[in-house]
This record gives sequence, C-alpha cells and structure tokens, in this order.
Amino acid sequence: MRTATTSRKTKETDIIITLDILEPGKVGGFTGTSGIGFFDHMLNSFCTHGGFALRLDCKGDLEVDGHHTVEDIGIVLGNAFTKALGNRVGIARFGQASVPMDEALSTAVLDISGRPFLVFDASFTNDTVGTYDTALTEEFFRAFAFASGITLHIKNEYGGNDHHKIESVFKSVARALAQAVRIISDQIPSSKGVI
Repeated sequence: MRTATTSRKTKETDIIITLDILEPGKVGGFTGTSGIGFFDHMLNSFCTHGGFALRLDCKGDLEVDGHHTVEDIGIVLGNAFTKALGNRVGIARFGQASVPMDEALSTAVLDISGRPFLVFDASFTNDTVGTYDTALTEEFFRAFAFASGITLHIKNEYGGNDHHKIESVFKSVARALAQAVRIISDQIPSSKGVI
C-alpha cells in the first residue's frame, strides 16, 4: 500500500490530507470538504478517475477568497504524492491522457521527474463556476506540480462550458497520473539511477 498523511498549517489555512494510491483497476474516492463546492467536485473526479483515495480535513480563510485554500491543498496533495511514492522504484514515471467532457477536450502529459514544472494552456470565459474562481485551476496545478516534483503539461484543446473545460482538465491529469504511478518494474526509471 502506498499511503501518506501530510499537513500544512499557516495563518491562512489548516490542512491535513491522507492519500492512498490504489491498486490498478480500483476506483478512488474523496471524503471531506474544502468549503468550495465545485472544487470538491473536481477533487472527487480527480480521485475517482485516478484511482486515489483522498481524505481532506481543511479550514481555510474563505472569508477572504478561495485562493489560499485551493493553493495550499495543491501543496499538501503534492507533498502526499511525494511521500506515498517514496524512492519511485518501479513506477512507469510518464503518463498522458486526453479526456473529453461533452464539447470540451483536455490533454495532460506528465513526468514524475523530480524536476517540477507546469505548462498550463487553458482559458476560461467566466470568473467563477459556483463559488470557485476559475483562475485557481492553474494555481492548484502549479502548487501540486512543484510540491510533487512533477513536470506537468496541461492543454484544454477546446470547449465552451467552463465547468466542462475544468472538469476535463482534472480528469486528464488524474488519468495521466494513474498511468505514471503504476508499478511496472523493480528499477528506478532513470538513466541517473535516481529521481
């Protein structure tokens, strides 16, 4: 079992995440709440389609806005992946997926490389979906990529509905991660011998 519990407490947020990377073929799930309904929906989709079990305990300064909460969840989730994957022995390392949602299509390509980077190519028509600030999508994935040491490229190919575009982004990253974390050997997948 590849599991980890990580936390972060600041003057703005108090977050604890428990992550379980499930065996291939297992459907993941999400429990808890960020306090932002649409973001919870995205985290649930991420877990369901990636094969991750995630428990979130979160208190954030939502009276300010959702930025600190969403970004810090990205940091803590990234740290949890780092801890759960350990020394990366045997992982596939690379993953890519294109996922449609109705009229929207998004692609994610990633490398669990130890070299964090984010390329985020998506734009949204509206400032919010529900109480969720659409600009926080990029902030979440930047925080996640840098905390987990993942090179992550995301592109929303097209779409009209911001809900669909964002959800296809989350699902494509989840599916790409599911590929990359699979155990396929007993070696570290790097010519350097370390990730």
